[in-house]
Amino acid sequence: MDVPAEGGEGLVTPVLSEVLLAVEELWPESLAEDWDRVGLVAGRPEADVDRIMFAVDPTLEVIDEALEWGAKLLVTHHPLLLKGVNSVAATTGKGRAVHRLIEGGCALLTIHTNGDSAVGGVSDVLADVLSLEDVAPLMPAAHGLVEEGIGRVGMLPGVEKLGELASRIFLTLPAVAGGVRVAGDRDALVRKVAVCGGAGDSLFDAVRASDADVYVTADLRHHPASEARESSSDGRPYLIDLSHFASEWLWLPVAAHALANVLADQGFEAELAVSQTNTDPWDFILTPGH
Repeated sequence: MDVPAEGGEGLVTPVLSEVLLAVEELWPESLAEDWDRVGLVAGRPEADVDRIMFAVDPTLEVIDEALEWGAKLLVTHHPLLLKGVNSVAATTGKGRAVHRLIEGGCALLTIHTNGDSAVGGVSDVLADVLSLEDVAPLMPAAHGLVEEGIGRVGMLPGVEKLGELASRIFLTLPAVAGGVRVAGDRDALVRKVAVCGGAGDSLFDAVRASDADVYVTADLRHHPASEARESSSDGRPYLIDLSHFASEWLWLPVAAHALANVLADQGFEAELAVSQTNTDPWDFILTPGH
């Protein structure tokens, strides 16, 4: 998926360090959570970057896709090296990933929780997909604007049935084996919606405090979801559980377009694309009757 930029004539190819400055303008590293590892993973700051690919995960398949396309920079939402390592020998998957990137002349950059918190980030995109109004962060950022933080909460334009809302979300997501899971009465009416791209069961206290009718997130585990239902007197917040990959993939085209425009504003031009590799880890699912 190629992403056009709103550029003009006379633009030049940026070097990696110049792309990093544009990225910092959009998704400041100061917005990343303390436990996170964001920023440049591999690459020479002085290297020319004429092609940039965005993806959710830095898997070997994604890296091969980026190299085949000729990317000089791969931007992923998830970190390759979230935990410390003692070796990047090509005897492990992560080691092979590092070797392929370096040998292919492709840098790797991680935009993770800073991409979640920033204006126009992962949860903002989810809120936009649902046409939410009066949107605010679920957990405001410690170091950022009032609009920044993890998760979002807002109002639907009108009252909607829970089943219809879930169906609408399902139709916007890339196809994955797990589909969309829902906890609640299909015909229940909802208006106030909390969202969090990626794993969001750590935000249940904030969701309850927001008085949201429904919480849309991913990777809901059994116990937090069960406890959320047991602690509710009226069934709210209802739960809509998405694929982790699918919930975050929606951000990629928006992010690529934003970066292309910032680069153009700064006098640079690079070709941008979004990975078409599905990195959801599940291949198929069995359900009653199927």
